[in-house]
Amino acid sequence: MSTKVFVDGQEGTTGLKIFEYLSQRADVEILRIEEAKRKDLDERRRLINASDVTFLCLPDVASRESASLVDNDNTVLIDASTAFRTDASWAYGLPELARSQRERLRGAKRIAVPGCHASAFVLAMRPLVEAGVVAADFPAHAYSITGYSGGGKKMIAEYEAGGNEKLKSPRAYALGLTHKHLPEMAAHTGLASAPVFTPIVGGFYKGLAVTTYFSASQLAKKTTPEDVRALFAEYYGGEAFVRVAPFNADENLDSGFFDVQANNDTNRVDLFVFGTAERFVTVARLDNLGKGASGAAIQCMNLAIGAPEESGLKR
Repeated sequence: MSTKVFVDGQEGTTGLKIFEYLSQRADVEILRIEEAKRKDLDERRRLINASDVTFLCLPDVASRESASLVDNDNTVLIDASTAFRTDASWAYGLPELARSQRERLRGAKRIAVPGCHASAFVLAMRPLVEAGVVAADFPAHAYSITGYSGGGKKMIAEYEAGGNEKLKSPRAYALGLTHKHLPEMAAHTGLASAPVFTPIVGGFYKGLAVTTYFSASQLAKKTTPEDVRALFAEYYGGEAFVRVAPFNADENLDSGFFDVQANNDTNRVDLFVFGTAERFVTVARLDNLGKGASGAAIQCMNLAIGAPEESGLKR
């Protein structure tokens, strides 16, 4: 029997990508809404409740509205907005978060897909907090470089139109240090407070890497960067979509430079550790439209409906 799936907000970047994933699945029946009824509350209510799974690819306010339309105990909601990511009644859609997380997602009716920057930061930081390498009050500092597709349709159109010289340079943003991913970056790492975090958008379509800084003097216990790499390998052992790279190896770089786009068109996260005994960095790389958004949503759907977790996804 096929799974009935509705995408509420299919016209956005994340919704379109989810629809692309679903269209390749023989085990899924897509419930479609007529163009003229996309904002019709009653029609959306009907389709949401007729579905086994509904993806909410909407702004926060609209996601909350759609979530309120469910009047049955069967429909699984998978939300791609920031509305529910720190809500304890919603499962955080990162199966690799902890040993118990996958089982929680298998039984969940409400799943909040992580933000792209947050996914990368959390996957690199959570093992260190759990192992006591960094204390809960660790003053984390990180930056992210990401492709312009994360900015949505308007930003994509600006970059692809060409002619704007400013777009040829990397552009830092959210410099008020209140980026919308900060609450989940603290909540799902075990840190007492959010990191000082500065994202940068580059002139490439997709790909993302979050770099976090560490000094030996800041660590809660004596740990070498080689130890951190080994900790990652143990924590994520057996995970299909997490690859831990060799420490400081030349093969991690391209003539000394880091390739942010190497995981594009996959659902994989690569974790790296670079540095010395005095100071080191972790880098987490993913496709911001894949594991950073739509791919993660499909991975969560697979768990929720009892399908093989890797169905329709590339490593």
